[in-house]
Amino acid sequence: MITLCLDFGNTRLKTAVFENDDLTEVIVLRSDVVAHLQEIIAQHRPQHAILSSVINHDPAVEALLAQHTDFHKLSNTSKLPFTIPVGKPETMGADRLAIAASAVFLFPGRNNVAVGLGTCITFNFINQFHEFLGGSISPGMEMRFLAMHQFTAKLPLVKGHWNIPLIGYDTATNLQTGVVLGMAKEIDGILDLYQEKFGNFNALLTGGDIQLFRPHLKNKIFADPHLIFKGLYAISRYNSVSK
Repeated sequence: MITLCLDFGNTRLKTAVFENDDLTEVIVLRSDVVAHLQEIIAQHRPQHAILSSVINHDPAVEALLAQHTDFHKLSNTSKLPFTIPVGKPETMGADRLAIAASAVFLFPGRNNVAVGLGTCITFNFINQFHEFLGGSISPGMEMRFLAMHQFTAKLPLVKGHWNIPLIGYDTATNLQTGVVLGMAKEIDGILDLYQEKFGNFNALLTGGDIQLFRPHLKNKIFADPHLIFKGLYAISRYNSVSK
């Protein structure tokens, strides 16, 4: 059985191919998204597809997936392995729902804090009773670099790096150290606050940039760049079985 798990974020549009329970390939979609998806469908012939989207995507994407697969669009009305006892569950981003699902499937019956590193950093807390209570959102790495470049006259646009000095020796390393170490200490600091409030819990980290931050984190953390895709696959199976 082949399942496509699509993650449409603010920065990149990606799909993962699952063969049975194994993730076999992650594909960054081209700008001609519908045409690219047609090629992927023709190549892999998926039976199921699930979409997590936080953007206003082309409606033709959903029509194409519905035509060729048992298609599910993730939302707060989906059948989920947790409840969302917050004031406005409809405002909870689909990407955060997928991360929360991964935490529940990997560590059921535990307090979990799942941290997503994307356009924004999201902290997502799911308690031992499988209640997704929310968390926090702050600017992600690329957003911080871009903001310093756009809102100043002379600061360059740089990229992150894992091997950075504590004391930057030029403009680029000053920016890199400020953002990467600043984010690492933000992650550790917020996890410390969860530790003070809840005691024992699991910390999970996901996102394409985790390799930049893992060397600088003091907290014990379960890191997997594909947690969103694995959560989407689990939700797809959960909804297929529940039908």
